[in-house]
Amino acid sequence: MYYTYMLRCSDNSIYTGMTNDLEKRLNTHMAKDKAGAKYTKSHEVLGMEAAWQTKEKSLACKLEYQIKTLTKQQKEDLIKGEKLSVYFKGKLDCRRYKRIME
Repeated sequence: MYYTYMLRCSDNSIYTGMTNDLEKRLNTHMAKDKAGAKYTKSHEVLGMEAAWQTKEKSLACKLEYQIKTLTKQQKEDLIKGEKLSVYFKGKLDCRRYKRIME
């Protein structure tokens, strides 16, 4: 399985990424490990806000890319539970993603 996730940082920014091991990746970000993202090394991670699961790596990458194109308010809407299809209908097959975290 592959995951696309959104993290809340201490400055209220939102980081979006993808992984095949959600727990390990979150721990890497929070520990500011050298394997973590450059962004989260300089922005303290408070926790995970939302995550979606899919069977294919390419689908997780596509969702990550699409989320990164959204405005801050649209990202906040997704975190609050807005369906992916509201923003990505026609861009992604939203049925191939399962939200695993609210």
